[in-house]
Amino acid sequence: MIGKQQIRVLSDEIASKISAGEVVERPGSLLKELIENSVDADATQVDIEVVSGGRKLVMVSDNGCGMDGDNALLAIERHATSKIRDVHDIETVSSMGFRGEALAAITSVSRFKLTTCADEGEGGTEIRMSGGKMVDVKDAGHPRGTRVEVRDVFFNVPARRKFLRSERTESHHIRQVFLVQAIANPSIGMSLAIDGRELYRLAGNASLGDRIGELFGSGYLKSFRRLEFSSGDVRIEGFAGIPTENRADRNEIFIFVNKRPATCPVLSYAVSEGYRSLLPGGRYPSVFLFLTMDPALVDVNVHPTKREVRFRRSSEVRDAVIGAIRSALSAGGTAGRYAGPESIANARRNDASVEPGATGGPGMQAKFKIDDLPLSRTFRYPRMKDMSGAGASESSKTITEPPPSRDAGTPWTWCRVLGQVGGLYVFLETEDGFVVMDPHAAHERVMFERYMAQVSEGEVESQGLLLPETVDLSPEDALRLRKNLPLIKAMGFGVAEFGGDSFVVDSLPGCFSGTSPRSLLIDISTSLEQGGSRRGHEMWREEAVAQAACKASVRARDRMSLEEIERLVVDLVQTDMPYTCPHGRHTLIFTSFDELRRRFGRM
Repeated sequence: MIGKQQIRVLSDEIASKISAGEVVERPGSLLKELIENSVDADATQVDIEVVSGGRKLVMVSDNGCGMDGDNALLAIERHATSKIRDVHDIETVSSMGFRGEALAAITSVSRFKLTTCADEGEGGTEIRMSGGKMVDVKDAGHPRGTRVEVRDVFFNVPARRKFLRSERTESHHIRQVFLVQAIANPSIGMSLAIDGRELYRLAGNASLGDRIGELFGSGYLKSFRRLEFSSGDVRIEGFAGIPTENRADRNEIFIFVNKRPATCPVLSYAVSEGYRSLLPGGRYPSVFLFLTMDPALVDVNVHPTKREVRFRRSSEVRDAVIGAIRSALSAGGTAGRYAGPESIANARRNDASVEPGATGGPGMQAKFKIDDLPLSRTFRYPRMKDMSGAGASESSKTITEPPPSRDAGTPWTWCRVLGQVGGLYVFLETEDGFVVMDPHAAHERVMFERYMAQVSEGEVESQGLLLPETVDLSPEDALRLRKNLPLIKAMGFGVAEFGGDSFVVDSLPGCFSGTSPRSLLIDISTSLEQGGSRRGHEMWREEAVAQAACKASVRARDRMSLEEIERLVVDLVQTDMPYTCPHGRHTLIFTSFDELRRRFGRM
């Protein structure tokens, strides 16, 4: 006895309806199961038709291997599957489905019709069911493959049916399921029609980039970097959106593990870490990540919907995802498919720098140029310096031929500084449009990466002060500084206790010379204190450097000369992450000439 009720065993009918609730949450979830069955059947074409948000009809047709009559009857039984044979197979499952629950769950809460044929030369089989009960089984003509029609979902479970949303909302969820499955399977041709209107018809044998272009628009991937990365047993491919193209939600974070759409706390954390210091608070990136690994290293049997996965070596997966994103976004990463000033990181010049106003030998593309007159068809080629800093003694060369085409690794063929407006923002002209640069944010990024490289390599250059400076701090600030004194010294600060809450500073990191030692030490010690309780040593250091870079960078309302602007543009081009400052603010905003023509009605 439990309370006043007698314990009893539930009937198969009630148990199957309860079980169905775990798999069939709404029409979109049953569509997911049916598409995955088609994928497992090696289909090369999957066509979907939906009526009234899936309430009246969800139909999925494929040209896969199909089934004979006996297997078709077994397929609708609970826990009947062709994907596994024993318990050991669960540990290495590579198919989308394997639990043998989906069709049985769907048939128990709908009016169901399955028509299938395993061979063109033989007849097919048609099975009709209603609320989990067999209605009819007969031979039927059908091409090779399977068609499943699900009508009146939850007609026999009123409590579930009344919780369905409006037709528009359910149609939105269906489109989202289709989108995810289409991205996961670019080699399969797919179509989707809702209420008689065809919304998608996607070609088969497509690459991932082509499939994304079909779904999101041909120019969508211009703001992405191609991602290819391997670490241990994990291989990662896909695309990572540049930080300037961020969103207020996570709706464009697509992660697939062995082609299975998957979620996992460690994956969410890894994506956030990959974009740390690149995005403002509350903003999220757009990414398409495909992780490939041995199925034995992944547990997909966490939930009946197979929505969540677990990893045997989660730390390895986490580090691989972080490394993949960072590698793709850095200048040394694999070249992306997008172009434009947002991709300025591609223009990093290895083993070379550009001397302002200099010219160079033939074959070198001009990356930027300051001139009082429009460039028209005249180009100056910048002189490239060797690693020792000695400039090449090439004579200037003026080219009057059409400008050279931009290669995959450069953001622009040339760039001309137009000037500074509003006491802050710098305007740059390129061959594709114009760029607005925030010098303060750009200088932050330059200082951050320059100093971070020194700290990481343990080669911080310190510059002694002409006169040591005594810094008096509040008791709270002094306590923070005292607790983190060894780390701050390792960062290049010559600082020592002077009694009470006073400290003597006799040197600063070279890149922060001219900055108030007091404000730097207060900000760094504060960020270390705040970061220490929730992050490790590496993150403490990055936060501290970011704060220091902010303090030392160009200030708003600071008027800059053209030579200073030019130097800043060159330095920004050479950084790994030039899109944002260390706090996630934009450094560059690009407007294309096409956008200007559209706004002025000149298209």
